[in-house]
Amino acid sequence: MKRLSKALVATVALGSVALVSGCSAEGEPVTFDGPSASAAAGRSGGTDGTAAAEAAAKTLMPTGPKAEFTTQNTIDDGTRIGVTTLHGGKSGFTGKVWVWAPRQYFDPKYANSGFPVLIALPGGNGYPNNYWMGTDLKLQSSIGRWSKEGRSLPFIVVMPVLNPDDKYYYDGSDIPGQPKMGTWMTEDVPDFVRANFRTFKSRDGWAFMGSSSGAFVGLKSVLKHPDRFKAVIASGPDIVPDSPLWAGHAAEQAANDPEKLARALGAKPSGKDTDVYLAFQAGTKESALRKVRAFIRDHTKGPVKTRLQLIQDGEHNARTYVQGMGDGSIEWISRHMQAPIPTP
Repeated sequence: MKRLSKALVATVALGSVALVSGCSAEGEPVTFDGPSASAAAGRSGGTDGTAAAEAAAKTLMPTGPKAEFTTQNTIDDGTRIGVTTLHGGKSGFTGKVWVWAPRQYFDPKYANSGFPVLIALPGGNGYPNNYWMGTDLKLQSSIGRWSKEGRSLPFIVVMPVLNPDDKYYYDGSDIPGQPKMGTWMTEDVPDFVRANFRTFKSRDGWAFMGSSSGAFVGLKSVLKHPDRFKAVIASGPDIVPDSPLWAGHAAEQAANDPEKLARALGAKPSGKDTDVYLAFQAGTKESALRKVRAFIRDHTKGPVKTRLQLIQDGEHNARTYVQGMGDGSIEWISRHMQAPIPTP
């Protein structure tokens, strides 16, 4: 399985959401509490009332309990990435989760509205850190800029740890006898986001993004749970579940194989409640391109919609993949997902 290099896995960190400037606030408490929905609700009437009603019908307000976040680092626009420790109620696994919300999340005109969620997964072991929380890769600042330019939705970016240790890859799956990383990724992490943020009730507000081993997990999760997640940006992905921990569990391994999952989903009728959008990315200099092209050739049918972003002279690394997102991948999935609904 192709993995991102140890050097790339070691990338640094970021911050959360109080709008501040100046020196770093790393380690300080930070809150993601948005504007009061009561102010926007009180403005309803005419077209405003229509927008508010639509937002109310599609939005899930934070359910609690509220997590305690500390600042990891601060982005240039003043938004921060926060970090907390999540005790997964369904998986039983405990790990860190980093979160960033865009500036629009704090705009009173969106007080009644949910926001789309992008679960960002790293390559490599993704433990003890998720390198997407680092400022050097500019994922959050790029999404902030692209959303202003109309090329991306203003996603909440959620960055959980990928594996429970740095010895094995767990393929984002519930491997028998091992920590339940599939339940962690597809149930505990989304439950945590719903507890703390304004989100959308339907799958139209939920997507993955990942590199290499993280791209495998995102790809597999969308294909396995198309009722929960609508899209993925899969960059230089691994295609097959190949953790050594699968030994003796062939049936469970097959149930987490993207090709088998895509074949089963592709045999169903296409429809607005079943279609999934797989935005593949690969650099022209990386070996994953051949397998990605084969997957697209064999499995683009029925509800399985695909797109390939070729990144000229790109290699198997995260900076290449952020470039590809800006070149078209994030705009493509954004067109198929739910945007925040303003109350004018």
